[in-house]
Amino acid sequence: MYQLLSQVFRFLPSLRRVAPVHGVAHNLLERAESIAGRNPRRAQELRRAARAYLKVVR
Repeated sequence: MYQLLSQVFRFLPSLRRVAPVHGVAHNLLERAESIAGRNPRRAQELRRAARAYLKVVR
């Protein structure tokens, strides 16, 4: 769990520069969809990160 959260927080600054309108969870899910065919394990990690972020925010 710690590794997953560290990846999310390491990824956050670059997300803000790319598309601040949609938010972190949206961007994580978009990346998961784009990588799903090439790396399903990484896509699942990104989906989990989006869910974890939403749990913290809400």
